[in-house]
Amino acid sequence: MAERKASWAAWLGLLFMGIFTVLILAPFFIVTINAFKTPSDYASHGPLGLPAVWSLDSLAAFWERVDFTGKLLNSLIISSSVAVVGVLFALLNAFALGIGRVKGRLLFLVLFILGNTIPQETLAYPIYYFAKALHVYGHPIAVIVVFIVIQGAFGTYLLSSVFSAFPREMLEAAQVDGANKNTLLWRIVAPVSVPTLSVLFTFFFIWTWNEFFLPLILLPSNAAQTVPIAISVTQGQHNMDATMASASALLGLLPCLVFFVLFQRTLTRGVTAGSIK
Repeated sequence: MAERKASWAAWLGLLFMGIFTVLILAPFFIVTINAFKTPSDYASHGPLGLPAVWSLDSLAAFWERVDFTGKLLNSLIISSSVAVVGVLFALLNAFALGIGRVKGRLLFLVLFILGNTIPQETLAYPIYYFAKALHVYGHPIAVIVVFIVIQGAFGTYLLSSVFSAFPREMLEAAQVDGANKNTLLWRIVAPVSVPTLSVLFTFFFIWTWNEFFLPLILLPSNAAQTVPIAISVTQGQHNMDATMASASALLGLLPCLVFFVLFQRTLTRGVTAGSIK
């Protein structure tokens, strides 16, 4: 009897997960089929019908309209720079706070937390005038610096809690052997923390890639804008080309999806390593 109940529970669980998966994937399916429709096909069959003829016209029209190659390159440069430097920034800060145990550690951690809780809308004006004063307004470096600080603050808080539980015996043994702080950081702490750092890198890249508000303010030039901003040009105040909007959404999603698939194993190793520790 107990085995039968367990079997029914397993089947109900699978059914629930199947329904949940369909609900999650349905919007992506609708976006995909509409991206391959022509406007006339969309008008005839609606958003839920399959394309009568699978057409690349909407994808090609959007690509040429916004110079999507340039937008991809801009997003790649900005997201990669933030991910690499942000992880390095978080590593150095967290080493000082979590292992170095500098004075005022708790105050620094509170400041880093506050930096992630302040809405970006509140920061818009100060950041705008700050970028103007430094003559970097309109240049990707302005966005890179801002998000290095924002993402690095989160990474510092996360890594500090991880480093505070780092085995002190390992560090003390290395110091007895003559290791200085640089050796501790680059030869012991950093290699052991590679799984956690890889998780931070993945998240920093994806979070920065999807940012819209601050890049919209800091990058007024069309040549410097990113993929999320390019997607927004398909929507007007009174009208919208549904097929081109779907094409823009699909093209905006694919790079992030490809990046996630490529780094999925790294992300999984990082999460499982953290759970094992």
